[in-house]
Amino acid sequence: MEVKNIYFIGIGGIGMSALARYFLHEGRAVAGYDRTPSELTQQLEREGAAVHYDDSPELVPAPFRDPASTLVVYTPAVPADHAELGWFRGQGFTVRKRSEMLGHLAEGKYVMAVAGTHGKTTVSTLAAWLDHCAGRAVTCGLGEAAPGTGSAFLGGISRNFGSNLVLGTGNRLAVEADEYDRSFLRLHPDSAVITSTDADHLDIYGDHEGMLDAFRTFASQVSGHLIVKKGALQGLESIRAKVYDYSLDDGGGFHAAGTAPAGGGKYRFDLVYPGGRLEGCTLGVPGLVNVENAVAATALMWTAGFDCDRLREGLATFEGVKRRFEFYVNTPRQVYMDDYAHHPTELTAAITSLRAMFPGRKLTAVFQPHLYSRTADHYQAFARALSLTDEVILAPIYPARELPVEGVCSEMIGRELTVPWKLVEKERIAAALAERTTDVVATFGAGDIDRHCDEIAAVLRRRA
Repeated sequence: MEVKNIYFIGIGGIGMSALARYFLHEGRAVAGYDRTPSELTQQLEREGAAVHYDDSPELVPAPFRDPASTLVVYTPAVPADHAELGWFRGQGFTVRKRSEMLGHLAEGKYVMAVAGTHGKTTVSTLAAWLDHCAGRAVTCGLGEAAPGTGSAFLGGISRNFGSNLVLGTGNRLAVEADEYDRSFLRLHPDSAVITSTDADHLDIYGDHEGMLDAFRTFASQVSGHLIVKKGALQGLESIRAKVYDYSLDDGGGFHAAGTAPAGGGKYRFDLVYPGGRLEGCTLGVPGLVNVENAVAATALMWTAGFDCDRLREGLATFEGVKRRFEFYVNTPRQVYMDDYAHHPTELTAAITSLRAMFPGRKLTAVFQPHLYSRTADHYQAFARALSLTDEVILAPIYPARELPVEGVCSEMIGRELTVPWKLVEKERIAAALAERTTDVVATFGAGDIDRHCDEIAAVLRRRA
């Protein structure tokens, strides 16, 4: 089969759009469907992709209707009864999951993968940036991968690269290994990080132990070195990879030492790694949670080898990921930050970091739950995390791929909160904030709440 055309079902997804960008760069014709327009789909259209937003086989462009020259890639987030997916299968097209394509593109590369129920996007993006800055020469670490700027498929938009796709000339490849639908089991990394294994995607795994078994299987597929957040995963004694642990400041093979505030919520620290210590590091983004992410990213780079001095520069110049601790307003009178947190553990980490950065200030959280199944599984834990703030605004659940579930709603979280709360339609969040006195405001969620960030920021910026 001579593939000239690639058609993406769910082209606006963060992982799918990176693949689409890759094939556009390779000179292939790219088209696809997504449910709604977004900044990502609009950018893809500007780059040459043909995108439509109605699930209709009749809208598939003519060049993409030939099974002999078109490959179809889909995300497992699309429903099984998707009309276009069914049409392509019925017409005999070659149809592949996104994870299969990523596994194929990883062949022949030194693959540095980051898995975990949260934290993986920041860690993989930071690893890609550190590889860009410090991977050209090797003075620290094992040096198992050939020096040179590597490539990356990321699960977020890097503020340094301005993209979720990085194309380099070397053989290193940083990827985010997604546990949803067991997609990460398509990868066989040379080195990997596991950041967290909190219960999630129980609609896929059935229970927490089923999810942990999948992570153990992923760990068994790592050929070289595996770095695991301290205490995150047990039962790795028989795997072939050499296992290290990491933590923020709780010892282990990799950790931070001498951590101290550096202003603006940022921190100075020393990076401790097996056999050495990299002193005088400063991370370019705020929050202790990101210091821990920096430890994990540096550990991953250590397995491939890096230049010590340039790694310091890379840490200091890291600008983060869009929607990960992204500040829109940061003044003594008003703060506004947006974050992708959509799991109770992520929420707790983000809120705890904000409390440390802005002690004694009133914290208002705006939260849009993501998925009915996740809300039903974790509504009490969501409430415990959100109760660490001073007041909460809840938006209705963002359904994503799911149909409504009777009795499951955002009010389930609200009724468990121990702080004042209010349910507000997402379109009215900015107006609701304008009607109250605010100090530090944070929006959270993996749905479409980010489409209202500019409107919210405009309201709060006037107070700043």
